[in-house]
Order: sequence, then C-alpha cells, then structure tokens
Amino acid sequence: MGGLNAVSRSLVVLRLVVADVRRHPAQALLLLLSLTVSTAVLALGCSLSRATDALYENTRAATAGPDLVAVVNGDGTAPSALRSLRNAPGVVAHSRTYQRYSTTLTTQGSSVRTVAQSADARPGPIDRPLVTSGRWVRPGGVVVERGFAAALGIRVGDRVGVAGRALPVVGIAVTAASPIYPWATMSGPGSGPTDHSGLVWLDEADTRPLVSAHVPTTSLLYLKLRNPDAAQAFADSHRDPAAPVNFFTWQRIAEHDALMLRGLQTILVMGSWMLGFVAVAGVATLAAGRAAAQTRRMGLLKAVGATPGLVATVLFAEYLTLALIADALGLTAATLTSGALTNPGAGLISTSTAPTGTVAVITTVFALATATLTTLAPTLRALRTATVKALADPARTPRHRPRSTAVSAVLPTSLLLGVRLVARRPGRAFLHACGTATTQTGITFLLLVYADRTQGYDLGATTLTDLRMVHGRHVLLALTVVMAVLALVNTVTITWTTALEARPTMAVARTFGATPAQITAGLSLAQLLPALLGVLGGMPLLLLLPLVSDQPSYPPAWLLLSAALAPLLATVALTAVPARLAARRSVTEALGVGTV
Repeated sequence: MGGLNAVSRSLVVLRLVVADVRRHPAQALLLLLSLTVSTAVLALGCSLSRATDALYENTRAATAGPDLVAVVNGDGTAPSALRSLRNAPGVVAHSRTYQRYSTTLTTQGSSVRTVAQSADARPGPIDRPLVTSGRWVRPGGVVVERGFAAALGIRVGDRVGVAGRALPVVGIAVTAASPIYPWATMSGPGSGPTDHSGLVWLDEADTRPLVSAHVPTTSLLYLKLRNPDAAQAFADSHRDPAAPVNFFTWQRIAEHDALMLRGLQTILVMGSWMLGFVAVAGVATLAAGRAAAQTRRMGLLKAVGATPGLVATVLFAEYLTLALIADALGLTAATLTSGALTNPGAGLISTSTAPTGTVAVITTVFALATATLTTLAPTLRALRTATVKALADPARTPRHRPRSTAVSAVLPTSLLLGVRLVARRPGRAFLHACGTATTQTGITFLLLVYADRTQGYDLGATTLTDLRMVHGRHVLLALTVVMAVLALVNTVTITWTTALEARPTMAVARTFGATPAQITAGLSLAQLLPALLGVLGGMPLLLLLPLVSDQPSYPPAWLLLSAALAPLLATVALTAVPARLAARRSVTEALGVGTV
C-alpha cells in the first residue's frame, strides 16, 4: 500500500473506517453520545452571556423599546424635569408622560407588591409591549408582565385585585422598557435590582382610584436618541441636582435582565467539564479495548504492505470523524435549546441563537482533544507490536507483583479475582474511580442545592419563588442525570471490555476450580472497588459547605446514605449481566481465543 496516491489512500482509509463502524456500531454510538452531550453543554455555557444579550435585543426590537427611560418621583401629568428632555439635542422621538403607582396585587389569597402603569389603548411609537397571550389593555381589565405572571401562576381570564379592586386579566405581555420581574420598580436613584416588585398595565381610567388613594407615584418618559450607544453620556449631561431625574439606559436594563442568569453560566461550564471528564473515562476504556481487539487486524494491514502511518491514520480517522460529528450535533443541540434555557423568567422573547465562531472552535478543540488523548496511548502500543506477534495475537504475560499476590492470597476467590483484575489495570481502575467521584460530587452538590432553604423574592406580605434559583436547580438536575447515565454506561463498557481482555485469565481460574458464579462476582467486584473509592471521594463536598455558607443546610441523613449506596447498587446490577455472559463461555473456547 505504500505506492498509493493521496486519493487512493483516502479511499482505503474511508472504507476501513466505515467497515469498522459497521462491525462495532454500539461502541461508535457510545463515543458519539458522550461527546455530543459534553460539547452541547460546553457550547451553552460559553454562549450564555451572548444569548442573554440577544434575547434583550430581540425583545427591544419587537417592542420598540426606548433608548432611555427618565423617571421622576411624584405625580403630575408633565413634570418640568421631564418636559425639558423632550426637545433636548440628540432626542429624535419621545413618548407622553406615563404614571406608575406603587400598590399591591392580590391573587389566590396572596398579596404582592406591584407597580401599576397607566397605558394607552393604542401604544405610541416608543414602547409597544408585545402581547403574548390575550389582548392589550381595555377599560376594566389588567395586563400582567409575563415574568410576573409566571411567578404567580396567572393566566388570561383569572381575576386579580389591584389596590382592592377586582379586575380580570385580559392579557400577558413582555416589554424592554422596564427590567423584568422581579425588578419592575424604577423610582429613586439607584433603585431597580434591589426593590422586588411586579409590573401590570391598566387603562388610564382604571388608575384614578390609585390617584385618589395617594399611593406613591412616579412619572416616566421614554426617549429615542439619535445615538443609542451614547445613552449613558446623554443621561450624565442632563443630570440636575435641583430636579433629580433617575435615568435608565437600555444597556442598564439589559444588565438588570442578565441578573436572572447569574450563576447559570457557571453551572453549565462546570457541568460541561465534569461531563467531559466522565466521557473521557468511558472513551479511554473503549479505545483501549478496541485497540487490543484490533491487534490482529493491524497485523493483517501491516502484512499486506500498510505503513505504520497508514495504520495510525485508520485508527485515528474513525475517532476524529466521530468527534467532529459529535461536535456538530452538540452545537446544533445548543442552538435549539438556547432560547428556552436562557429565559428562565419568561420576561423576554425566547429565541434560539447559534454559538459564535469562537465557541465553535472551543468545542471542536475539546472534542478532537478528547478523541486524540484517549486514542493515542493504545494506538502507539499497537503500532509498536511486531507484525508476526500481532498476527499470532498471543496472550499478554502479566507482571509479577509480589505484594499484591501476598495480599490477595488470603482473600476469598471472588474478591481475589477482583483485586487481581484491578491490580493488572490500575490506570483503568483510576479512571473509573475518578469518573464515579465526579458523578458523586454532582449528586452531592445537587442534594445540597435542593436542601437550601433560601427564600425567594420578598414582595411585601408574600414571598414569591426565585425563578432563577428554580431554573438553576432544573438545569443542575438535568446535568446530574445525564452525568449519572454516562457513568452507568461507562460501567457497562468497562465491565465488558475487562471481561473480554481477561478471558484467558478467567479460564485459567476456572481450570483451578473457580465456579462461573465466582468469576461473575470477581468481574463485578473489579468495578465495584473503584466505584466505592469514587463514592467516598465525592462525599467530602459536605465538609466544605460551612466555608461557603454561614447557615448551611444539609439534606437528611437517609437521603445522603441513599445517594452513596445508589451508585454502588447500580454498579452491581449493571455489571452482573456482562460478567455473567463472559463467565458462561467455555474454558476451551476462551483459552483458544488467546485475547488479553
């Protein structure tokens, strides 16, 4: 094959790769699944900040959001401080002055702090809230901001009380002219993200009872600027100590909205690396097992004239191709799910955003590096094997370890076999233990998060749910479940690979009197021992909790014990079937195969 040109070599490599994938579809699917999940989560984590900006920008465009909101405390239809801004240099359009009233909203027995804003039946050219359900305001009806409605569980047709007056909910809408729930308050310098409240819109006539009730009132003016990017400079140049005006630039509102996702990006990035580590543990075992099983195949390729470079190309091409496919699938999955993931409060218009080129490069490098690092060692080992030895495919002579032999000699047969299998492949046992420890860490952290008794937003007499905390918990739960599934799949893969490689050893043990049941138990124990070390390694996270919280909340002891026992019981259950199948193979057949 050394005389083949580049095109012919590529066709040969392609045919060999396709043939190997067809012969081992389950192993290829495992690699594809592991890398797809890892790259998707990594892409989401790296793209989260950009996706949040895109959500606000889309909402601002769809609702004709203002470039600047000027807020003044006190009532009055047109305070002089706002009136002077309408014709200021740089202003190309403005709204009329709207009033906001600090009041309460009652629903289902709960009373929450609310700001009620007067609205026109036909919104003006600036700030046209997008109605996502129902219709816009009409006399005798109220429209609720969508994030606020989601927190209260309000739907169109429900009846709510605004300042003691029962009104039907006629619509639910989103806006870019105000920070999303729970930061609707826009009164006083520096307010907004610290004052929790929801937003509703009322017809002008329905706000008159609020005027007569003398509730705190603010006046708002929406401005469209010639240079929207210079909104902060415009606000700074028009501050007047004699007539204090609080300015909210569109950039400031976008920053407030981004607070809803604070912490979620950390969860996704950390989760992607943890998933990647668990995936590496499984893929490394898969690559080692396949390289060992392909020793004779490589010998045949060398025998017909294939150079070591061509053999290495065949081995690497399959993994790198699968890695690139997984990367493409992961980026696609991240694009499709970004809209729902980055809009936990539902206060913005959900939209899917594709990861940037930088993010695509990061995920591609991650996928290719994972495939390369896990394939490199077994490939080099196979290339160093002489052609004649590879064709004969003899059993590998185990190393003599006096200490492990002395320790294992006094153990029961099943435990002896398990310890010997672990001692012969310490690197694989270490990866298995680390993968289990990573998964156990995720499970423990999930239990700690759910045990946290931190309350939600204080909106007066009622505390509402913290939507970002709930959303973060859901994302963490999904990541932990995926991580656990990958760890369990890895356990099955490691057990089956170990069983295939140890067939001669187990056959020899059976010739000395070991029963199939003892062989099965030994193979299971070979996976249970690293899993036990991994579980013990993941639990100490509980000891670090007092360092990050003054009042740590611990899950119940029975729940922690169940979380520790679950991976061990799952390991026993999942290893029983492949171990039993390997143990039922006849001694003659196993010794005749000669594969280590």
